[in-house]
Amino acid sequence: MRKILLSITAILWVTFSFAQTKPLTELTVEEIMQDQAKFVGTSPSNVSWSKDSKNIFFTWRNKDEESSSTFKVGKSGGELTKDDDRSEGWPSRYVYNKDESKIIYVKGGDIYMMELKGKKETQITGTNVRESNPQFHTDDIVTYIADNNLFSVNLKTGLMRQLTNFTISSNDDGPSRSRASNGNSGNKDQDAWLRKDQLETSAILKERRNRPRNRNRFRGATFGNQVQAAADRRDRVELDNVRNLQLSPDGKFVSFSVYKAPKNPAKNTIVPNYVTTTGYTTDLRARSKVGGEQGHSEIGIYSVEGDSLYMVDVEKLPGITDLPDYVKDYPDRKVEKKPRQVSANNIIWSENGKYAVVNFDSRDNKDRWIMQLMPASGELKTIDRQRDEAWIAGPGISSFAVGFLPDSETLYFQSERSGYSHLYIYDFKTGTQKQLTDGNYEVYNPRVSKDGSKWYFTANMKHPGIRHFYSMPIKGGKITQITSEDGNNNVSLSPDEKTLAVLYSYIDKPTELYVQPNKPGAKWTKITDSQQEGFKQYDWHEAEIITFKAEDGADVHARLYKPENPNGAGVIFVHGAGYLQNVHYWWSSYQREYMFNNMLMAKGYTVLDIDYRASSGYGRDWRTGIYRHMGGKDLSDQIDGAKYLMEEHNVEAGRIGMYGGSYGGFITLFAMFQHPDIINSGAALRSVTDWAHYNHGYTSNILNTPIEDPIAYKRSSPIYFAEGLKGDLLIAHGMVDTNVHFQDVVRLAQRLIELGKDNWEMALYPVENHGFTTPSSWTDEYKRIYKLFDRTIGKK
Repeated sequence: MRKILLSITAILWVTFSFAQTKPLTELTVEEIMQDQAKFVGTSPSNVSWSKDSKNIFFTWRNKDEESSSTFKVGKSGGELTKDDDRSEGWPSRYVYNKDESKIIYVKGGDIYMMELKGKKETQITGTNVRESNPQFHTDDIVTYIADNNLFSVNLKTGLMRQLTNFTISSNDDGPSRSRASNGNSGNKDQDAWLRKDQLETSAILKERRNRPRNRNRFRGATFGNQVQAAADRRDRVELDNVRNLQLSPDGKFVSFSVYKAPKNPAKNTIVPNYVTTTGYTTDLRARSKVGGEQGHSEIGIYSVEGDSLYMVDVEKLPGITDLPDYVKDYPDRKVEKKPRQVSANNIIWSENGKYAVVNFDSRDNKDRWIMQLMPASGELKTIDRQRDEAWIAGPGISSFAVGFLPDSETLYFQSERSGYSHLYIYDFKTGTQKQLTDGNYEVYNPRVSKDGSKWYFTANMKHPGIRHFYSMPIKGGKITQITSEDGNNNVSLSPDEKTLAVLYSYIDKPTELYVQPNKPGAKWTKITDSQQEGFKQYDWHEAEIITFKAEDGADVHARLYKPENPNGAGVIFVHGAGYLQNVHYWWSSYQREYMFNNMLMAKGYTVLDIDYRASSGYGRDWRTGIYRHMGGKDLSDQIDGAKYLMEEHNVEAGRIGMYGGSYGGFITLFAMFQHPDIINSGAALRSVTDWAHYNHGYTSNILNTPIEDPIAYKRSSPIYFAEGLKGDLLIAHGMVDTNVHFQDVVRLAQRLIELGKDNWEMALYPVENHGFTTPSSWTDEYKRIYKLFDRTIGKK
């Protein structure tokens, strides 16, 4: 009898389990696009460790709560507790001394020191000026910045010295980009009525008005006695926008940077906001457009002993007058060969004080120099020059992550010289370079172990879409994989380097927090369970990672969603950002689109999601494949993907749709305009239509500037090809988009009207910026996309 009861219980449990799983055919747009925290869940983020390596802190929104909080858990797992003071009584931003027995930090605008044994706190300064950026110069000397000057204080004697005497000739870093105030109308009663009426007609505005405001309640307390200041008498020097003051280890020099604002700054644009709480249209100040004059930074050296300074001369940088190759396309243009504008980053000093290193980058984006600076003379010596006729970028390169090894005789940096971003070192004694990592993979976030014996870094060695955590001897050698599960392993190493806190996810599994001993293949412990019951009810599809051949023979990676009962139609999803990876083995940042693709697949559509040319994770040549022609190889990769669907998966010609946002919207427009025989319907969301109207930082890398290289802009902008539209097009855009302005699609709409096109429609979202924030807008947009495909390609 007992065996029979157990069997019945097992049957009931299995039946109940299956009853809890919904088929993907039941998915609806409304369900997918609802508040993601309530449907999918909120994954942990912002991981950090306690100073003693015993506890992990992270930001998380538990399933039953309305907002995120800071949680704490022990390194071995166990109970989660809320702890919004993740510092455990320590300041959130602090700097250690060399033996990590003291920390220095800012509180209430003054400098404080804490001796960690006993947590004794001492106030170092007590002035009416706000101090910042405290650093331990030696164990007894602390430097800090106040009123744009560098000061030092002797912790033993209390003597404070003013090391520089700079005054700012201009604090104007360019016009503010905040909301432009339109003021009141002068009729208070009318204004009040309009504000009230706005809340009656928009639930979103009412929610925003009632949202609690975050107020800073901190009041600085004073501890200890104020030290006595003794400032040196120094000649006053007037400079523009002094920044990044730093005392050399030997105390002889102060390095600093000076920001040079453009003499003729580019005009900022205006984005009108129509749905406001006041009832009046408000102008939002936004970015300038590509091509305007840009500011730059210069590096200066001040001699403390000589009370003199100089600015580093960049005109002697190797290749400073080199012209870019694209000028050959303009044979009639007279080009003057002169030193290019260069921007300098901070000086990096070796701990022993023997070496100073400066990073420079050219404003035309073609060069990066790492130079040794002789501070006494200003002489520069080349450590590394990277030249790219497209543009300098890649993991660990665009941010100029450069530093010294613990021996103070070796510099490390990353370069794409081999075609992929790899780790290099430079030996100052021999003047030679050595490449430490090599292969068809990228290195991310390298760091040196505390004992200086090894490297830790993340890399996609196994597959472009799989990232593991690795270690390697400090001067190169055998690379050891530490994490085990394929997917994305985003590791935070404990201060004692014995334990890993890992944010891990897989294709169909959102990110969760795990803890693992810092040993290869060690077993880990799961800390969080973030998925909501609504999300768990579905058996989400693990998209297949495939490759297909592009027209030029390149292998293109893609995610394939293959239905059990195909309807003969295909859909291509195009990810945004250009330089972004979405064909990988971890949870996508496009989670709504992942679920929408699941829904399309369940309805019979074969869906393809492509890492087209310019996507990240595939090295320099893939990254720069769109140089001077956006809508070239990035678009042809999509068209080759469509052909792959027809040739390999029985998708019928004339039944292929496309959708995507931002860069994905741009590609969708181009596909509809240039390949109407292949892409038959499309939804272009928040799309760029004319690159001459986008921002400078992103666009000038890829297309240079409109004045210098108009050929690149004209062949890269869909608005010039709108006459090719034949299929059905949906254009959707937020009206307060401060990234890709609503003006982009307004100009395209006028172009389509003038061309007599009537096979397009536009959906406008009055309260949305570039990234939508309200479920109602998401739902409306994706219902329109689904209806478009259902009407145009979904049925024979």
